[in-house]
This record gives sequence, C-alpha cells and structure tokens, in this order.
Amino acid sequence: MARPSQRHEIPTHLNVEDRAIYGLSVRQLTYLVAGTSGGYGLWTSWPDLPDEVRGAAAALCLLLAAAFALVRPGGRGLEEWFFAALRYLATPKRALWLVPEPVAVDWRPAVAAWAELTPRAGWAEDGR
Repeated sequence: MARPSQRHEIPTHLNVEDRAIYGLSVRQLTYLVAGTSGGYGLWTSWPDLPDEVRGAAAALCLLLAAAFALVRPGGRGLEEWFFAALRYLATPKRALWLVPEPVAVDWRPAVAAWAELTPRAGWAEDGR
C-alpha cells in the first residue's frame, strides 16, 4: 500500500501582520475603533456647541483615525513616519568634531627623575 506524500507548508509570510476582521490588521482595527470612540466622545461631550462645530471635530477625529489606519506611504504606517519626523526634528543638524587639547599634567610621569624610566635588561641582572 503506497502512502500519499504529506505536504507541509513552510511559513514564508513571517513579516506580515495578522488579519483580524475584513482584511484589516489588529493595528488598523485598533486605530479605527479608537477614532470612532474619540469622534463619538467629541460629539457627546460638548452639547452646548453648535452641531456644525461638533460634527467637524468628530469628522476630523474619524478622518485622522482612518488615515493612520489605512494610509501606508512607503509600506510604513503614518505613526512610524510621525515618530521618524519627531526624531529628525529632535536631532542636531550640525556636528562639530574637535580634537581636545591634551593636558600636560596627564602626560607627565609620576616619578621625578628621568633616569628612573630607563629600561632594564632582565638578562643583564641575572649575573651571567
């Protein structure tokens, strides 16, 4: 009786995000849920403001969440570009390299007489 050959799939998609719902990754779904709840919070927390202002604030929150969730320029999310821009702005744009002047005290030996620094041959002291 011949046994059918067993095939094993080797995972080659290790750098791909797992999909949760409707083809969205967990990261994308989290941004959309946070944006939706933030928009709802903006809509309900300021009932004294006109509906146009509240609607604009809620729509802006939803658009930002959708942009962070769905827009991926260069294959990277907007949050990665945001942190890269922050790091770029925080680093100095010019660097100056100066060789420090040596301190003469650090280079002088602790002993006073220069004759004490002469090397001694070990074979001459054996008495041969």
